[in-house]
Amino acid sequence: MVLSTSLHSLCIIPHTSQCKIPSIFNLLKSPLAKPHLKINPIFKPSSLSLFTQPSKLRPKTQNFRTPTIRSLFTGIVEEMGEIKQLGMADHGGFDLKIHAKTVIEDVHLGDSIAVNGTCLTVTDFDTHLGEFTVGLAPETLRKTSLSELEPGSLVNLERAIPPTGRMGGHFVQGHVDGTAEIVGKQVEGDSLWIKVKTDKNLLKYVVPKGFIAIDGTSLTVVDVFEEELCFNFMLVAYTRQKVVIPLKEIGQKVNLEVDILGKYVERLLSSGFVDSIKGSRFPETHNKVSSCFTYVVFTLVVESGSYL
Repeated sequence: MVLSTSLHSLCIIPHTSQCKIPSIFNLLKSPLAKPHLKINPIFKPSSLSLFTQPSKLRPKTQNFRTPTIRSLFTGIVEEMGEIKQLGMADHGGFDLKIHAKTVIEDVHLGDSIAVNGTCLTVTDFDTHLGEFTVGLAPETLRKTSLSELEPGSLVNLERAIPPTGRMGGHFVQGHVDGTAEIVGKQVEGDSLWIKVKTDKNLLKYVVPKGFIAIDGTSLTVVDVFEEELCFNFMLVAYTRQKVVIPLKEIGQKVNLEVDILGKYVERLLSSGFVDSIKGSRFPETHNKVSSCFTYVVFTLVVESGSYL
């Protein structure tokens, strides 16, 4: 609004001021209107008038930055896919082509899909044929059991979980730590006991009643047999019908991903964190070591499930 006289007009013009926006949205600061006074000369006499002057300022366009989301899985297998083709590709790499139905419904190039628990990147897809292709690095072939696959083999498939999705299993990164060999299978009622043997460097992270991802399936360890370098788990009837593990024979391998919390704790202990607190010259600090360590472990649990 501007109040005009015969000599000058008094104008109210919007002026920008800063408004604090929560940093979690990663937004640019938004301009809000704040009036200030400005004198505009008028050369011709005029009667007292009241009029509106539109602002020439335009609000800035907000730039929303999409947060970077790391791939995270739950160990709840969505479907079993079939290997259609695997081998060296024209570009010199190793490709794996898989037939699927569910995971290809909303697939995009660059999406992450866990194949038998191995996080792989979609490099090509055909929704009409129901096929997608992923690339395999030499280290992936050495570290996992995917090298045992052949055309017609079935594999567990799971898409990366969105931030709003349900966590039905446990936090699975899709980073296979190693493999285990199936050494025993035994039916009990409608369930199936499976016993596997692995390297001692992996077995130290396996604990009774603890989480473990086997071929990308979130399962619970039942018993650990230290001397045999083995552990076992049980598959209920429903799980037996939905995953590939029961289809494998004694002597075949499965992919393992241990609970990442155990590796975090080991790293923390080896870094000398606890010893540094114990070595404090303040006696009262010693009594707080246990509670402090508990707090750090709790923090690691939370951070291991962080999306951003």
